[in-house]
Amino acid sequence: ITSGFAEKHNFAKPNDSRALNLMTKCAQTVMEELEDIVIAYGQSDEYSFVFRQKSNWFKRRASKFMTLVASQFASSYVFYWPDYFEDQPLLYPPGFDGRVVLYPSNQTLKDYLSWRQADCHINNLYNTVFWALIQQSGLTPVQAQERLKGTVTADKNEILFSEFHINYNDEPQMYRKGTVLVWQKVDEVKTQEIRLPEEMEGKKMTITRTRTRPLPLYCDLIGDAFWKEHPDILEEGN
Repeated sequence: ITSGFAEKHNFAKPNDSRALNLMTKCAQTVMEELEDIVIAYGQSDEYSFVFRQKSNWFKRRASKFMTLVASQFASSYVFYWPDYFEDQPLLYPPGFDGRVVLYPSNQTLKDYLSWRQADCHINNLYNTVFWALIQQSGLTPVQAQERLKGTVTADKNEILFSEFHINYNDEPQMYRKGTVLVWQKVDEVKTQEIRLPEEMEGKKMTITRTRTRPLPLYCDLIGDAFWKEHPDILEEGN
């Protein structure tokens, strides 16, 4: 998704919850279609998908992995757009690119995901201050950029708090940490009509079934706590 696409479709700045939730819906659709994906991480207009180590889908051809993920994601984006942007028609088709990377170890993979989350924090903090200066202080983009030149994290937090009464730690975790998708068991309740002999009326009863679905978490990937809580994700048997 380009900045031009975001502007044409009136995305809110610095974050548009509709756009982020639509991205997550697309990622969930990809995971449900390609069940060899064990975890996904998304922020802004990017999602990373991790396939299990022992996956032999498509004989491990990188081109197949990339094209299937990208095409499934793009088609889902168009299909589910009306569910998230009810008052904003889709003006033209979006485009997504992709690449496949083979990491040599679980630690390297964890380092990559940690870096993605750190990047999310850095970018979101900058964008939060940048757009506050424009929207609330009336600065131009060039002036806001100049104001933030050379500032560090503490400086940006201070500007937000002292000038705009914003505590950055109170911002939604989806904005600050990004979205982690992992497989979790959920109970699905549905009402079903049971067929009975003709002389008796049909009877409806509630049935609860447990199934595994990719659900979003807004948590830290940096450090070992998450991986200790979800040891099955990177098990050697995967």
